[in-house]
Amino acid sequence: MKKKIIIAGLIAAVIGGIGVWYFIFYKPTHFKRDVADEQAINVTAIKIVGDFLANEDSANKIYLNKAVAITGQVIEAKKNQDGKPTVTLKSNDSFSNIYCTLKEDAGQIQGGNTITVKGICTGYLSDVVIIDAIIVKQ
Repeated sequence: MKKKIIIAGLIAAVIGGIGVWYFIFYKPTHFKRDVADEQAINVTAIKIVGDFLANEDSANKIYLNKAVAITGQVIEAKKNQDGKPTVTLKSNDSFSNIYCTLKEDAGQIQGGNTITVKGICTGYLSDVVIIDAIIVKQ
């Protein structure tokens, strides 16, 4: 009887350990969102920045952690400190723009061109921040 209880406890501990490993180490690296498959909120760079400037709480309810397709004029395209490609889109506010980190290099993006970028909005930190972005229209 005691052997059965000890064996059942060991089996439960092993299963629990595997579950903890799965949710901490495996799942976060293997089940990332693919923005290409998601339905996006279509918006212009001027509108989304205006929404965040007018009322950040309200804009967070609309855009935060959602796929957004933003159309705007490119200010610059470069690489960030991690070597990932980034694109900054212009708004009407000289201090707030759209800062997009791209999933992969999109080739030659020229400043002044109008493009559409689709990514996940992570909020507003003087710029509207978009991650895991792809170029939809160049």
